[in-house]
Amino acid sequence: MFFPEEYRALADDELEVRIRRVKGSLGRRLLILGHYYQQDAVIKCADVTGDSYALAKAGAAARDAEYIVFCGVRFMAETADLLSAPAQRVYMPDPDAGCPLADLADLEQVERAWRMLEQIGVARDVMPVTYINSSMELKAFCGRQGGTVCTSSSAGEAFDWALKQRSKIFFFPDENLGRVSAYAKGFNDGDMVVWDATERDGGVDPDRLKNARIILWNGYCHVHTFFTVSHVEAARAKYPGCLVAVHPECNPSVVSAADMNGSTSMLIDYVERAPQGSTVVVGTEINLVSRLATMFADKKVVPLARSLCPNMFKTSLRDLCYTLEHFPEDRRIAVPDYLRADAHLALERMLKLK
Repeated sequence: MFFPEEYRALADDELEVRIRRVKGSLGRRLLILGHYYQQDAVIKCADVTGDSYALAKAGAAARDAEYIVFCGVRFMAETADLLSAPAQRVYMPDPDAGCPLADLADLEQVERAWRMLEQIGVARDVMPVTYINSSMELKAFCGRQGGTVCTSSSAGEAFDWALKQRSKIFFFPDENLGRVSAYAKGFNDGDMVVWDATERDGGVDPDRLKNARIILWNGYCHVHTFFTVSHVEAARAKYPGCLVAVHPECNPSVVSAADMNGSTSMLIDYVERAPQGSTVVVGTEINLVSRLATMFADKKVVPLARSLCPNMFKTSLRDLCYTLEHFPEDRRIAVPDYLRADAHLALERMLKLK
């Protein structure tokens, strides 16, 4: 991401001094949000640290903040902007930091799948549910169609909510989270089909699509699909008696082999509650696992394997410092007006799930 050459020559300690200066000058008018997967140097400067859901809520609650600077990936900053007040402005230090998972489903593809559901006569029975790791266009689509957004921690509640109103669920874009959530509700593989947007008619036989209870999008998070059952087996061999905790974006076979699965916040709580002296092997983004090892020094916290999110890693102290000192318009995140009402409706439904 572009910033003036002068920033490239600044050392980290000087960048931190300048960031603190801006924070001191703006006070409560500024709120810096840092996702758990950010680099330690960025997290050190954040006012609030959390997962995407917690940070969006923190931004919405901070009505004194005129400037919200979101250190994360784009869909998170968009959600914060949608939930912000009209007088607030949301910025990203690196607006090119996207989410590959979110990019695996776009509006045109989802609408094509929906037209197929209409053609076979089942669309009225299908509730669309989009993972928060998705574009604002897909959140607005769910709002228009009566559906909701969910997080990894509220996917189960979203399934319950959806099935009280309609007999089928169309879940996108993360197949693994959808499958893990469906298993937890008693569904089996025979109840599910996978819609592959790269295949003609989704690569699904129309009769199977018509009879399915759960329609899953063929999407995935490369950070979490990196982990394998072999990694779990190797960890248990190396650390006898260890606890293994993974994110539900992992392959269901990895989730089944673990002792616990949960959202980022749930993983942190699990490590915190683990007995003193225990070994906890965590399958999620490496920056968070490394931080957990420091936070909870009374136990041994190790990564299931080293898996980095390069998009989260894009945000640097230079990006943050430049953004705070200039608030450049090209780093402002603003949801288009034509999406706001429908997307906000879907997010309101999500907020009621928790």
